Amino acid sequence: MTYLHENFLLPNKTAERLFHDVAAKQPIMDYHCHLPPEEVAGNVGFSNLADMWLGGDHYKWRAMRAAGEPEELVTGKGVDPKAKFDAWARTVPQTLRNPLHHWTHLELKSYFNTDLVLGPKTADTIWEIANAKIAEAKFTTQNICKDFDIRAIGTTDDPVDSLEHHIAFNATGHITKMFPTFRPDKALMTANAVAWNVWTDQLAEVSGLPLDSSAAFIDALKTRHDFFHEQGCRLTDHGLAICPFAPCSDEQAEAIFTKLRNEQSLDTTETEQWMTYVLQHVGRWNAARSWTMQLHLGPIRNTNTRMFNQLGPDMGYDTMLDEPIVRKLARFLDSLAVDDALPKCVFYHLNPEALYPLATLMGNFLDGITPGKMHLGSGWWHVDTLDGMRTQIEVLSSVGLLSKFVGMLTDSRSFLSFPRHEYFRRLLCGIIGQEVEAGLIPDDKDLLTELIEGICYKNAQNYFNFPGV
Repeated sequence: MTYLHENFLLPNKTAERLFHDVAAKQPIMDYHCHLPPEEVAGNVGFSNLADMWLGGDHYKWRAMRAAGEPEELVTGKGVDPKAKFDAWARTVPQTLRNPLHHWTHLELKSYFNTDLVLGPKTADTIWEIANAKIAEAKFTTQNICKDFDIRAIGTTDDPVDSLEHHIAFNATGHITKMFPTFRPDKALMTANAVAWNVWTDQLAEVSGLPLDSSAAFIDALKTRHDFFHEQGCRLTDHGLAICPFAPCSDEQAEAIFTKLRNEQSLDTTETEQWMTYVLQHVGRWNAARSWTMQLHLGPIRNTNTRMFNQLGPDMGYDTMLDEPIVRKLARFLDSLAVDDALPKCVFYHLNPEALYPLATLMGNFLDGITPGKMHLGSGWWHVDTLDGMRTQIEVLSSVGLLSKFVGMLTDSRSFLSFPRHEYFRRLLCGIIGQEVEAGLIPDDKDLLTELIEGICYKNAQNYFNFPGV
């Protein structure tokens, strides 16, 4: 039997039927990722497997470092791509039971039609097979989206972005649509007042408004929210260690804004007040437009100072927070709910220990109108593993409604990541199949089909309501 055979992760006949007859046939709604919009719109090709596979992938970088590969072969500039690939090939056999081993071979099978198991002995052959495929004129970003039946790509975008690539791509009539996600993190990042002012000047330029007050700042941010809505945006995203909550009046916001514009440092309370003030406005705008607010919680970033100074941010040196997160999040949600201005929310947390507290908190803010209004997001980052995804499914099932779950996303910068949807769908069908045959779930074909179709695609389609999808 080949590795990752057709019934991989499918333990019985019910699981096999649910996957092959239902899940595998569903389109993909990749509603949160970090794919470069210009590469989607430009229908770009790729130079070689190493650049396509290893560039920007901190999952692989961490594994290569753990295997003892020198940093030059991990993130080095100007290094022979084949040397980097060979370093990855030496690492892969050491990743058994890490999801990287499964992902690697699902990607080899899905994109390059090879069942070879990557290692030093097969590296040259796989390099040649993959690069021959990559060299074909049809091996481009848009054809990859077509081959995987991607109906929506949700990118992650700064409010000052022009969205020119989204506009150009969506005007071409592709079945795949590309939608921006409004991520105003730089509006909140006040630790470096100089950098904050550089970004604020950019906001002033794109909005056409003079930013001479906190009210003008909020108005300018709102004009960008308006613009994003016109381009099909239906989600915001916020990357936070902990959701802030410190009440902030308009007068206090004005004083904080004045300090920032004068490049003065804020104290801890002022920092949290400003973050709360901006996030509350964004939440209200989202609620008014039926947008979804995504909160990615729990990372501690750039923990290795030496490597941060050497390589910069987003190079694989972030970890999961182990501090409580619910108390302030509850107050933040309540501050919007009290005015009937709480939007749909999806909560992700980097630490699986936070999932039960989050899931029970969600139940306090359901409104009886919007199905699944408060949502426990899929396993994310360090926990989009089999165990992490299973844990998220168990928690959501235990204290919420699995039937309303909006399903998997890649959260990836790589066009080779779409098989992660298959990975999730196989796991889901395996869990449901086991419980059906154990008598824990009714063996009702229509009920099960509706459940699997919903989680794989239809729930996300209905929940996010992207135009034209």
